[in-house]
Amino acid sequence: MSARISKIAVAYGLVLLLATFSSIPSLGAALPVRLEPSPQPVPETYFGMHMHGIVVPRSYNHHVTPWPDIPFGVWRLMDAYVKWYELEPKKNEFNFDRLDQYVAIAQQKHVKVLLPLVGEPKWASARPAEVEEGNPAGSAAEPTDMDDWRNFVRTVTTRYKGKIEAYEIWNEPNENNFWTGTVEQMVDLTREAHQIIKSVDPGALVVSPSATTGSGPKYLDDFLKKGGGNYVDVIGYHFYVHAQPPEAIIDIATHLKDIMRADHVDKPIWNTESGWADPKPFPSDELAAAYVARALMVTWAAGVSRFYWYAWDNHSFVTLEMVQTDDTTKKPASVAYTNIEHWLVGATVRSCESGSANNWTCELDRGGARQWIVWNTNGPATFAVPADWRATYETPLLGSKEKLKDANVQIGQVPVLLENDEGGSGRERDREQKPH
Repeated sequence: MSARISKIAVAYGLVLLLATFSSIPSLGAALPVRLEPSPQPVPETYFGMHMHGIVVPRSYNHHVTPWPDIPFGVWRLMDAYVKWYELEPKKNEFNFDRLDQYVAIAQQKHVKVLLPLVGEPKWASARPAEVEEGNPAGSAAEPTDMDDWRNFVRTVTTRYKGKIEAYEIWNEPNENNFWTGTVEQMVDLTREAHQIIKSVDPGALVVSPSATTGSGPKYLDDFLKKGGGNYVDVIGYHFYVHAQPPEAIIDIATHLKDIMRADHVDKPIWNTESGWADPKPFPSDELAAAYVARALMVTWAAGVSRFYWYAWDNHSFVTLEMVQTDDTTKKPASVAYTNIEHWLVGATVRSCESGSANNWTCELDRGGARQWIVWNTNGPATFAVPADWRATYETPLLGSKEKLKDANVQIGQVPVLLENDEGGSGRERDREQKPH
């Protein structure tokens, strides 16, 4: 989701989103929800991030962003000044200085790179005079000559063979400011890119064009029905829920899996971009922290295997911010991101469900030790800890670990970790046993 999308486009997207989900049970209703997560432990690569200004100052902060002091395993290079028109501003004249730096930094930091292949150069565009809000003229059109696309993909893939993990074919193709071609033309681009990427770097992954909000499910359905699923390893999607709470992500994931099942496509789903840009302003730092942790929790439990947060150093489009405008001073949201990463990575999520009175409980298994993440979507509540949990400790998301005083725990919108292990919470115990 670009910072440059107009208020009208966002409002239109909200209308379409409501229409899309009209037949899906709302999480706001008192209906119980029980998710069956992947039986695999949560990997470090589930946690992904966007950063815009790692090697170049952003126009609104005028400084280079320091590398984030939080744990994540993957990095998506969207809005990072490496779109097609920036990498090849003139035909066969490439500028890889910035992307070279990104790839080198990623290797140094041991994170994997997802590169969106998006943004038509004007010289290659089928409609060079076409202007869509917030992007250069011609950048949303299909190429006039498919050979220009093939050459671009081959040049990039050859240069970064074994260094870039995955390539995402375009960005939000259901939004006119990114794509004004047809679904058939997008399938053609994906097919050509897949053939080239796999021939040059067989280990690289190809991610589908990631649609978003409103018309996104229909776009994905059309893309898959026209054969696009044959040319990708991963289904990408942008799980923006706008002003809704994180649990609304479950409805989207359920809908997408239904579409994929109907279209006979069995691929992993990646949330390649989402965060909160609405409401404006965000109500509180505490609620922001709650949304971060709950979004990451329920998205994994709903069967999505990656989550690229948008965005670390964005202070214009984004309202749920991780850091202050110096891009260094952490807000509670980044503390929540770090802590939920510690709670989840290496653990197997056995179940995640909503129960009575808007309580959510997600059970974790960490090497045989049982843990539970609990919260209440409506605010303060008393949670009766089941006796068979034998929980002895609680760790608030933004607090310190304490011994349980009785069988009732005060919970709210900010999650709490309960456990019956007297060792460290989450991966603290793993770190003590296995030094880095």
